Amino acid sequence: MPISMLAAFWAVSILFIMSPGADWAYAITAGLHERAIAPAVSGLLIGHLLATLVVALGVGVLIASTPVALTILTVGGALYLRWLGIGMMRSPAMPSMGTTAQHSSWTHWTLKGVGVSGLNPKVFLLFMALLPQFVVPDAWLPVSAQMLVLGSIEILTCAVVYTLVAIGSKSVLRTRPKAARAVSQISGGIMTVIAVGLIVEQLFA
Repeated sequence: MPISMLAAFWAVSILFIMSPGADWAYAITAGLHERAIAPAVSGLLIGHLLATLVVALGVGVLIASTPVALTILTVGGALYLRWLGIGMMRSPAMPSMGTTAQHSSWTHWTLKGVGVSGLNPKVFLLFMALLPQFVVPDAWLPVSAQMLVLGSIEILTCAVVYTLVAIGSKSVLRTRPKAARAVSQISGGIMTVIAVGLIVEQLFA
């Protein structure tokens, strides 16, 4: 694959990554908890990796061409995001100064991160729409391998951006409990709005 093609893909993908959404909301929340940034971001990246594999292995085309499967994926993912969003609004994250923050286990934060990105149908549909456009049919690498390379570039960029978002949240909000509470509730609201939008799309599709 030519470097110019990789650079073009990175330029397009970073525009999507820099757009605040459910991933950003989760990264911001993780920044308010002790030792949560690494597992939370890792979970988000695993979700993106799963989306890459689904598309690269051709499963994405099968799902997209099966209306029932796509509807189940969309509604299921939307309900999960809505559940998380409502939970964040009802019990907003507060800065935890100690090492015993609630729900601070790696497993908890990682699995929730996987759910936020892996069950978000927007991530899956974005990969399906974006990756094939930057594949070179006559390249020496197989198409699936090229998609994995492109997906890896996106995932590495996500790792940098989401980590910076979480660290920024930690630095700015750690000493401002009222602001942290408000931001956490707004983040939950963003997740809820995204979820409702996905369900409405399915109802009127």
